[in-house]
Amino acid sequence: MNNESLVIYVIVVLCLGAVLVMSKDKMPPRMKRGMALAAVILIAFAFIFIIYSLLV
Repeated sequence: MNNESLVIYVIVVLCLGAVLVMSKDKMPPRMKRGMALAAVILIAFAFIFIIYSLLV
């Protein structure tokens, strides 16, 4: 796995999570739930990729 693309992916996903946390009051509830679910899934994939890259 390419480490540069993994680092970029992790940074982008963590920034997305930070933006969602900071703007949670401005979103409608239905959109808030969907965006939070998408962010959780992406962050989980980021940590799985990090662990995978350390083991391989």
